[in-house]
Amino acid sequence: MTLPTITPAQTQVLINDGARLIDIRDPDEHRRQSIPGASNMPLASLQPLTGQSPVIWHCRSGMRTAGNAAVLAENSGCPAYLLEGGIEAWRAAGLPVRTNSKAPLEMMRQVQIAAGLLVLTGIILSLTVAPGFIALAGFVGAGLTFAGVTDGAAWPDCSRTCPGTAAPPERSAAAASQRGIMVLRASLPTNGSNPL
Repeated sequence: MTLPTITPAQTQVLINDGARLIDIRDPDEHRRQSIPGASNMPLASLQPLTGQSPVIWHCRSGMRTAGNAAVLAENSGCPAYLLEGGIEAWRAAGLPVRTNSKAPLEMMRQVQIAAGLLVLTGIILSLTVAPGFIALAGFVGAGLTFAGVTDGAAWPDCSRTCPGTAAPPERSAAAASQRGIMVLRASLPTNGSNPL
């Protein structure tokens, strides 16, 4: 099921009539830039909405909401719409946007900057120090390609272990202990007895 898209001007009219505006971007993106009055409900933690008041879903450019329209429709137990063009269209229409320049950059932008710097460093070092440094650029390129193809992180759990982010469930103390015991068992000599 698809949801109808509405312009920023139509969105403003619905908000003035009591509609709820919900940002589906990640919390770090929402903290950095948001539409005043918008709630944040990231795609990863969507909860069903009910009631008579319409809901308007938005993201940065409208691509995430359009790509997840079926999921958003399933979670909308009320009239629902997508903000066409997202927060970028909202700003272009001259409507207010709250920006917090002191908030950290979004995680994806941090990863893009780090990957770009690693590739650039590898190329510069390969031209000035030793040709073998080109492998650094190749490694980063291969990692980004792998991440794009598998829709996963090229550097596993990198984004989840950075300060300010939640640890994934598999990083619990019990799971870490179990992995530690398995590593310890594997390192023990096999003489027939196993103290663990």
